[in-house]
Amino acid sequence: MGEGGPPGPGPGRRRRGRGPGRLLRAAEVPASMTERFILSGYRGPGESAAQCLASAFRATNETGNFWTHFGALLLFAVHCRQPPPGPEGPPPPPAFFYPLWSYCLGVGGLLAGSSLAHLFSALSPEARELCFYIDYGTISAYTVGAALAYFYYIYPPRRAPGPGGNHSAGAGGPCALAGGAGPLGAWFEALYLPSACLSALLCTLACCASRRQWPRHRYLVRTLVFLLPFLVVSLPVFHKLWRAGGGQRTGACFLRHCLWLLASGLFNVSKIPERFLPGRFDIWGHSHQWFHCCSFLSILEELRMIRAEIQEAQPALPREPTFLSTFGVMLLLLALLAGIVAWFGLQAYRAGHRAGAAAAKGD
Repeated sequence: MGEGGPPGPGPGRRRRGRGPGRLLRAAEVPASMTERFILSGYRGPGESAAQCLASAFRATNETGNFWTHFGALLLFAVHCRQPPPGPEGPPPPPAFFYPLWSYCLGVGGLLAGSSLAHLFSALSPEARELCFYIDYGTISAYTVGAALAYFYYIYPPRRAPGPGGNHSAGAGGPCALAGGAGPLGAWFEALYLPSACLSALLCTLACCASRRQWPRHRYLVRTLVFLLPFLVVSLPVFHKLWRAGGGQRTGACFLRHCLWLLASGLFNVSKIPERFLPGRFDIWGHSHQWFHCCSFLSILEELRMIRAEIQEAQPALPREPTFLSTFGVMLLLLALLAGIVAWFGLQAYRAGHRAGAAAAKGD
């Protein structure tokens, strides 16, 4: 869920001796661990790791949040086991699929990070902060995985075969930019992936900071912030659809991808349906679960689009992927994201320690 504010003392911080099966109401846990319009079903802070794991199989207000993305992770793994749709003719070299596997790494990290964040967020208020910082980092890493797939499989778009089966973009026409001709195409090729990485880092910084700022509008802030990587990463698709006369299947998949993303954002910001019936959807059916479902459906449409592009690709892509240009980019980005998450996690720990010391003095 990830609402709340910075960790601080509260009734739930002193309930470490309670039985593991008891669920609490919102007034019994720290404000930083509550959600708007969710009135019950809370696990108090101080759960052990074993208790957190067991909570996946009992009805709490985080159970659905865990399973909507952990189940999605298992389903995505089934999709990944399907043979990649290679081009006709001789099989391409393994490097041909590096961008696809980088994308799958990003999606898997997103779904696993979200699932574990919701599962272990009851360890302590400080651990809850760290869990959701990691969650934001994995979302940002996913956007760069998508950027790698878009860059190698969608940009530059391929023209219909000319005489002799030549797929070259040539020197003119709408695909000239895509083929790297001209300064604009060269600038795009040089700056696209660095821009995607920079937007991912900025997104993580803003989302982590939002847990201590803008308390009334943090979900709106996070949703708007993620518009930046979406717009940057989607540039190859926009180019193919509007400047290079992209294929109908690409357009249909991308449209459905955008519609599911829009639906997920609306659920995330509006807090519907629990906004209208507080307490009715505490365990099942609240907005964050619908947000998870819609976001995963958007990923499935994106995967269909990428696999369709792979099927159309030549055995030799316009630019050859390498380990460093795909997995290397992802590993470097993950290292930078880990640094951001560690810094914010340290700040949360210090804030919680100071708050606990102040509460002890007050007692």
